[in-house]
Amino acid sequence: MNNPSIELILCDVGGVLGTNGWDHEQRAKAAAEFHFDFAVFERKHEDAVQTWECGRMTLDEYLGFTVFSEERPFTREAFIAFMYRQSVPKPVTIRLMYDLALRKKWRMMTMNNESAELNAYRMQYFDLTSIFSAFITSAYIGAQKPHGTFYDRALNIAHAIPERTVFIDDREENLEPARQRGLHCVQAVNPEAVRDGLGALGVLTRDN
Repeated sequence: MNNPSIELILCDVGGVLGTNGWDHEQRAKAAAEFHFDFAVFERKHEDAVQTWECGRMTLDEYLGFTVFSEERPFTREAFIAFMYRQSVPKPVTIRLMYDLALRKKWRMMTMNNESAELNAYRMQYFDLTSIFSAFITSAYIGAQKPHGTFYDRALNIAHAIPERTVFIDDREENLEPARQRGLHCVQAVNPEAVRDGLGALGVLTRDN
């Protein structure tokens, strides 16, 4: 039986529905692929990432600061194409979310830290618009998980009742502020953990 108390499902993107878009691993691969100093790039990335992911810097501005502040033997277009290729969907979890969306029993939204450009690309590439009705992203609301401001703004935007909301994220540090606000939380260690967590809340049973 479905748990009538759950009305809203909030789902992270990177680490849950797909690989991380531009995390440490992807940045290290970029430095190796394009043969530039990773340590210098990382320092610049750390200086810029919060501004970029909170929507106060465009992708072009981010790259101008972190990569193209000096002459490079490759183009911005080639580098951006590489960035996008790092996004790989996780089909099992996406299919699970799609099956839930088909039942039309819950409102479903994403809730993630990401730049506007990568978020838009992943929405399209992962076909998330066929599943989720809204995309609550750090670039749109000007704050990042796990800062409390992110959750407060996100819950206001979603008109969420915390005790009737479940939040799915792969990182414990992102789940704790949600718990503090009364949300049910599921840590997405793997697709089975997501299924089991939703099952414990009555959203799923072993037969569906």
